[in-house]
Order: sequence, then C-alpha cells, then structure tokens
Amino acid sequence: MRLRLLSACAVPALIVALAAPAHAQDAPAVSQSEQQAEPTYDGNDIVVTAQGRAQALADVPVAISAVTSDSLKNSGANDIRQLNQLAPSLLVSSTGSEANGSPRIRGIGTVGDNAGLESSVVVFIDGVYRSRSGIGLNELGEIDRIEVLRGPQGTLGGRNSSAGLISIISKQPSFTFGANAEATYGNYDFMRFAGGVTGPLTEKIAARLDGVYVKRDGFYGDPANNKRVNDRDRYFVRGQLMFEPSSDISFRLIGDYSKREEACCGATYVSAAMNPYVGNLNNPATPLTTGLATGNNIINVLTALGQDPAAFNQRYSRNLSVTRGRSYDNKTEDWGISGQLDWDLGGAKLTSITAYRDYYNENGGDLDYSTVDILYNADDGNNRRAFKTFTQEVRLQGSAFGDKLDWLIGAFYLNEQFHGKSNLRFGNQYGRFAACRAVSGGALGAFYSPTGAGCLSATGRGAVASGAVTGSPVTGAILLGAFDRLDSVNDRGSTIDFYDQDNQSFAVFTHNIVHVTNTVDLTLGLRYTDESKKFSATFGNDNVACPAQQAALAPFLTSALAATAGGLISLTCQGNATSELNGVSIQDERSESQFTGTAILSWKPIDDLLLYGSYSRGYKAGGFNFDRSALKGPIATFASVGGAQALVGNLQFEPEKVNAFEVGAKYATGPFSLSIAGFRQEFRNFQLNTFDGTVFIVQNVNGCTTSLNGADRDQSKFTGAPNYSAAASASGTCAADDIGWGVASTGVELEAMIAPARDFRVTAGLTYAKTKYRDNLVGTETGAPLNQALRKLPGDNLSNAPEFVVTGSAAWTPELGSSGLSGLFYVDTRLSDDYNTGSDLFPQKEQDSFVLFNARIGIRGPNERWAIEFWGQNILDKDYAQVAFNSPFQEGATSTTAGFADPQYPGGRQIFSQFPAEPRTYGVTLRGSF
Repeated sequence: MRLRLLSACAVPALIVALAAPAHAQDAPAVSQSEQQAEPTYDGNDIVVTAQGRAQALADVPVAISAVTSDSLKNSGANDIRQLNQLAPSLLVSSTGSEANGSPRIRGIGTVGDNAGLESSVVVFIDGVYRSRSGIGLNELGEIDRIEVLRGPQGTLGGRNSSAGLISIISKQPSFTFGANAEATYGNYDFMRFAGGVTGPLTEKIAARLDGVYVKRDGFYGDPANNKRVNDRDRYFVRGQLMFEPSSDISFRLIGDYSKREEACCGATYVSAAMNPYVGNLNNPATPLTTGLATGNNIINVLTALGQDPAAFNQRYSRNLSVTRGRSYDNKTEDWGISGQLDWDLGGAKLTSITAYRDYYNENGGDLDYSTVDILYNADDGNNRRAFKTFTQEVRLQGSAFGDKLDWLIGAFYLNEQFHGKSNLRFGNQYGRFAACRAVSGGALGAFYSPTGAGCLSATGRGAVASGAVTGSPVTGAILLGAFDRLDSVNDRGSTIDFYDQDNQSFAVFTHNIVHVTNTVDLTLGLRYTDESKKFSATFGNDNVACPAQQAALAPFLTSALAATAGGLISLTCQGNATSELNGVSIQDERSESQFTGTAILSWKPIDDLLLYGSYSRGYKAGGFNFDRSALKGPIATFASVGGAQALVGNLQFEPEKVNAFEVGAKYATGPFSLSIAGFRQEFRNFQLNTFDGTVFIVQNVNGCTTSLNGADRDQSKFTGAPNYSAAASASGTCAADDIGWGVASTGVELEAMIAPARDFRVTAGLTYAKTKYRDNLVGTETGAPLNQALRKLPGDNLSNAPEFVVTGSAAWTPELGSSGLSGLFYVDTRLSDDYNTGSDLFPQKEQDSFVLFNARIGIRGPNERWAIEFWGQNILDKDYAQVAFNSPFQEGATSTTAGFADPQYPGGRQIFSQFPAEPRTYGVTLRGSF
C-alpha cells in the first residue's frame, strides 16, 4: 500500500509540487507603532510573530508554516479543520461533536471527547488562548494569516503546549476606508454570506466590522426522524477598534460573538466488506447456535430488536440508524473581548493582552448509533459544558549590549471556570438488549427469545427456575430474578451529573536571542509554570436495579456461577450507572509546577541560508477525567470500597512532558524558498483517551526500558495468544526506575515554494513522521500496568498518524487581455499514507491511503474589485473515515457472559462505527470589494 502511495505521489509532486502552507507576496498589515519599531521586509517575505517578534519566516529558526489570506481564500478554508490541505504535518478531525475538534501535529494530539483534557496542540486567536481546540472549528471571519508552529512550545505562546500551536491572526482595522462582501451557493443547499467594512472614525481611531452567516443541509439522512444530520446553521460577528494616539502607542480592542444551532454528529456502521482482518465481523449467525461458534450474536440481538441488517453492510452510504425521537441537536455560543496594548517605551517595547472568553455548548445524541434505543443524551440542555476563561499576558522586550542581545521577559496568568452537566442514560430498549446479549452469547443460547421476559423462552425460564441450569431451585430463582432485573433497566441512568473545575495557572518566562557574531545566533528560553486545579462533582442517578443486582448476585461471585453473575452485574451497572451514586458529591484538587524551555543555535553562512539545531522541553498540564465511569469497576459496590470520595484519585491523570530535538535548514532567495527539518520528540505520561466500547479510558502512557515479555500486550510473547485470565489486568508492571518515554515521533519535513512567473506560484510539502509507542508500555510513572483495552499499542504507530503526507498547491492568475481582468486557476492536494483511526489500534479501524483534491477557477475584475469563482472540495468524492470506534455496548460474546472474550484477537465480535469525512461539495462564489 505504501509503495502504491509513493508512486502516486510522484506525478502530483512534479506537477503541483509537494504541498506547503506558506505563500504570500505582501507582508501583513501592521499598526503604526509596529511600522516604526520593526524593520522593513522584501515583498516576497512572509512576516510571522512565532518568537514574540515580527520576523521574516525564512529567518525564524523553528519549524513553522504560515498560511496567508490568499491561500485560505483559494482553498476555501473557513475553519482550522480545512488547514489539512495546506499544512502537511497537521491533521484536524472532529467526531461526536463539533466542540470536540482534535488537531494533531507530527502525529501527536489529544482526542477531544473529554472536557477534562486540554489539547496537545493549542489554538490562539489574536493572541488569546482558546482553552479547547474545538472552539477553532468555527467561522473565523477575515483572516490575515495562520501560523502553525510544529513541536512543543514550552516558552512563549501564552499557554504551554506539548505538540504544537495554531495561531490565527485576524485582519485588523485600517485607517483607509474599505469594504468587502461575498456570497456563496453550493450543493446541499449551502449558503454562505460574509462581509466586512473598515475605516477611520477619527485621525486616531480606526474600526473594523466582520460578519459571516452560513447555512447548509446535512450530509446524512435520518429517516426515522425525517431530518438531516451534520448540517450547518451558524453566524459570526467581530468588531474591532484600533486606537493610535501617537506613533509609540497602539491599542486594539476586539469583541466577537458566534452561535451555532446544528445537528451533529452522526456515525454509521463500518461495513463488513471493509474489514478483511476478521472473517466473522458483522456476520449474523444463522441459525443461532449455543455458544455461537460461528457468526455474531450481537447482530442477531440488534436485528431482532429492530435494527435494519442492511446498515451493517452499507459501506459509505450516509443513511444513519437513529432511534425515533432521539436527536443530535446541539447549540454552541462563544463570545469574548480582548485588548492588546503595544507601547514603545524607547528602550523597550511593552505588549499586554487581556482577554475574557465565554464558551457554552450543549448537545443531544443517539450514542449507540443504531435504531435500537440503547444509550442517549437528551437534547434538553442538561448535557452541556461551559468555560469562562480570563487570561492576561504581559511581555517586555528590547535590546542591549549594542544590539548583541535581543531580550524578552513576560508573564502569563489564566483563571478558568468549568461547569458541566451530563445526562447520559440507558435507552428504552437497553434492558432487553443487555439481557439478550447475555443469553445469546452464553450457555443459555438455546433458550434465547427476544420477545420473552428476560430474553428467555418459556422453556428456558422453566429450566432456569427449576435449577436445571444452576444446580438448585434456589440459585435458579436468583438467576432468573437477575435476568428480569436486567431486563427492567430501561430509561435509567443519570438524572443530572454536575462537574465543576477551577483552574489557576501562572507562568513567568524569558526568551532571548544572543547575536554571537553577525551570522551566529544563540536563542535561550526558559519558563516556569505553576498550575492548580480544584475539582468537584455531584451525581444524580435512578438506576435502582444496579445495587439490587450487586446485592443479589454477590454471593455467587466466588462460585461456579461467577462468570454469569459478574456479567449480569456488569451489564446492569455499566459505566457506574447506579442509584448508589444518587446525591453523592466528590471533591479533589491537584497542583504541579514545571520548568520548560528551549535552546537554539542558528547560523547564516550566506544571506539566503539559515541552518539551526534546537532542543525544547514542552509540557501539558495534568487534570481530571470528567467521567464517573472511571471511578471503579461495576461489580464492586461503592460502599464496599469506602465510598466514591475514596476513589476520587482514579479520576486524576498526570502532566504530559516532552523532550524534543530538531535540526533544520531554510533557504530563501527571491521567488524560491525551501525548508527542511528533522525532528525527534519523546513523550512521558502521554495522555490518551480511548473508548473501549463501554467507557472512556483516560490513561497516561509510559515506556519500560526493560522487556515485559509481552505482558503489556496481555499475551504470550511466543505464541501471541491472548491472556483473558483475571491476572491479565495486573500483568505488565515495571519498576519505577525503569520508566522512560512511552511515545516518540521521529521524522523529516520539507516545504517549498516557487514562483517561476509573476502570475504563477507552486507550493510543496512532505512530512515523514514515524509516530509510535514504545515496545514495552505501562500506565503511570510508578510502573502500573497498561489497561487491557490498550493491548495493541506496544510497538505500533499512534492513531491518526500517517507516516507519509504529501500536499501541494498551484495557483495561476494570468492577465486576460488589457482590460484589467485576470483569471484564477487553483488546485491543491493532500496524499495520506495508511493510518489507524482508532486510539486502541484495533485492525478493523485501519484507513487505507487516499488522495484529496480541491480546485477553484474564476475571473476577476480590475484590481480584484469583483470576482466570480467556481469551486469544488474533495472533487474526486473520496470516501474515507475520520475516526472509527467500538460501537457502544456492541461487543459479541462466545461462551460466557463475563468477559465477552473473543477468540479472534482482537475485537473479533465487536461491532464498529465510524465518522465518515465530508463528501464532494461544489458551488459558486461572488466577491466584491472597494
């Protein structure tokens, strides 16, 4: 597959080039004070502020991609997810909610389904930290440029990040009057209207106002509810004031508001034809047989309860399986205000950025992604998250020793309040589904009856009650009662769970460039960060069957019926859905401090060539898992382990740390530029969020320097056979002094741009990143074992981390005669290597290599005062998955109801779902400006 991909790359690489994100002829507009304080640049320079200073991109000794406004306009990018086409080291995907966007750089990122996890790749908009990267999946308005910094950002950048940073800089007010507008119409009834106006209010004050409105039908059909899903209905407005009382002072005030009311996000079953690794995946057993030696009992159960069996083999059909009355409706509001002061004090320049952000999201969801009503969040406003964030950054910079030292000192403060609610509940058919799952997959398979009480036939109920199955009428009656009790768990679970967190962070930093000689610079940066978090949660739950089941079946957990008893308790109490938690509150707090920083040695042997080598240490804060299911396993009662408060430590995870090394070169002369970087990044306490089909697992991942002999894989090193014994959960331990990095990313990046003619520009980029787990893995730094659900990780690549990515773009804007008209011919492409889309790396979630193309053609008036453009995104209509995952509670069984172990390792009878990527879209855009 890889050879085929690389062969496919050869022609596009020569014609369109390998892609790269940086091409602009004009330097971005700067304030009056910046114009006086900063040097001037050549017309081909791209000016960035990655090091807290305005510098030409070619002179910055760090790996950075700069995407200009022209690039964004040509590619049709309106949010950070669409940057994938322009930055080869970046991959942005979204899954169960638009609030959960997850960017990755060099294969490293954070799955965004848990609000307690901060992103390894942070997002800043106009210098203001956005606390969760999914906030960037929104309309951005008029943008000047986007800077993508690759690798850990452990000194500057406001908030620490362990993998990278995306900085979005909007167009600022101008003292020259101007206005722009555009209207777009496309398939799926897509409509987008955007406009902006800027100009002076007085000699000292300029203003700008931008707005965007978007509406579009969904890509998916929900026939059960006669709706479309994954639609767009959003608007955005941003107002700005620029106050420049003198040539030394500039103050920029920004206020913005955005709102979305959409239905998102639907998922479909993964087709059996897409999974050659497991022969019986999604293959119904016909007829049903005791023990299910062949086939898949879950398919039988789902179809018996109303699921259309065609959905299991629909490939990329976009018809969803949704329970009637359930909804993916969600609402998001995001607003904030910020002020940036730039003051040239003569011997130094002061920059202060003060900001307040308020972000709110609520969403419903049919979370089993089937027509059977198993699991849901109601769209009643009680499944929501809200962040209120205040940040303050101050920087003071200047030069000393005859300009031999370019110094910078600063401080950053964050106060963030999180308030969340969860109303996750079992659906109206959960009890029958769970009971049938238990019966169909075990020794009772001969008595399976989807219409019978407890999913048992009349004959089966008699056999169980008489003691023919258990050995005595007493135990038979208890077992029969347990099946009936499980069958009754319908529309039960959270009434409302409340989660609150108070996060305080303070950092001081310094970033200094020493000009050792006229051609050699030494950059030294250091940062100290102090972080504290206070967490509390209060639970509400009406699942009274759970404690009753635990009490009734507890005596049998050490008997011959242990497997059956344990399985029935687990199914009744999945995810700690138990009334034992009703009204219970827990509290915890944590604090940590870290030193991070960077050291860079750079050399310019000639004016057009920069060589550099660097070391950087990055960090991402630890925190709390906002998911009650992590407190304990379902079999034990909370009372038996000292109560929920005694287990609150199970919700904590440790800070992610990275040591990164990089060497690179940048060459730029006239219309040609080329950059290359080689990197090695080693992560300890890598924060991983995985859905195992039942609960979300948040775990740190570390590596052992000594061999675990396959124990971290829960299998024999020699036979590869899985270990399903009770001891497997405690296997794979490691001494604390043997702990090292658990995840490493090693590779090479190339970016190039050439303009062989005035009206023709080609960009190119290639990223090779071997992003993998260590061969021997443990969980925490104390050497605790890795969770069994992660048994495929050791020695394998990370999810959503293709080894090779090639991107390219070509833009031709020829003059059309002598009338002042010009044309536009634009194409960009992204070729991606194979990668696994699931964080547990089950082979059924593997995505083959693929290529995407976008294109735009148009005609523009004199001075581009007007334009008409025809465009297409994903013009070849390539089908591929963003993320595949274990369908909730839909793992098959073989001979017991306890472990639901499958002999086909791994995941042989697990049903899988996926979030498909967007299909082909096309349309026409009209632009005007003056």
